[in-house]
Amino acid sequence: MMAPAFTIARYTLLEALRNRLLWLLLLMAAGAVAVSGFLNELALTESRQLQAALLGAVLRLAAVFLVATFVVTSMAREASDKGLELLMALPLPRAVYLFGKLAGFGALALLPALLFGALGLFFAPPAQAALWAFSLLCECWIVAAFSVLCMLTLSQVLPALAAAFAFYLLARVIAALQLLGHGAASVQSASQQALNAGIDALALLLPHLDQFTRSDWLVYHSGGAAELATIATQTAIYVTLLAAAALFDLHRKHI
Repeated sequence: MMAPAFTIARYTLLEALRNRLLWLLLLMAAGAVAVSGFLNELALTESRQLQAALLGAVLRLAAVFLVATFVVTSMAREASDKGLELLMALPLPRAVYLFGKLAGFGALALLPALLFGALGLFFAPPAQAALWAFSLLCECWIVAAFSVLCMLTLSQVLPALAAAFAFYLLARVIAALQLLGHGAASVQSASQQALNAGIDALALLLPHLDQFTRSDWLVYHSGGAAELATIATQTAIYVTLLAAAALFDLHRKHI
């Protein structure tokens, strides 16, 4: 069953290349470099550090936005063209289709990770740039897996994109929300305690993407093996859980 999954992954990646996604990545990289270089000229002190931090943040957001958008629109186009019905009519398990799509989207995430990671070499040692690129790849994998789940569940482009971006934003800021909630006051009301309990419960469910693709790795070169292990573990757990949820939802569909 590996050959059909590999074929689905291959055509998923070819679709991205035929849609000029690589050119769009190059254009975004050039734009991010131009903006960060302009701010570098305006900064009075630590201009190089400011440029690295801004470039890292912009490239991270661009990669996540492009991957999530392509995943959702690709699956919507496939559903509109009846490609999903055609694949489901073949004597293949539905898991093969899902794993093939996830593998194709995972291979697609390599493009921004490698391209944007190469730009990190201008600001950080190779080990730090490689850690930043690997973290970006893992971040894109999680977002791609969640986008697949959203599209299978919601079946509409706009709700799926909104859910994917809301998931990413919450996963990015959940640690800050916890810090604000627990440090707001020494004595809290019952409603504040309930809100903090809800935020803590949400934090247990979400990946802590604030620990991923940190700009300080490019600025201060502070990344290490502990961060690498944390990122790899979280990615393995959440991609597996999201893939299992997507497979369950796919088996529920009557196609």
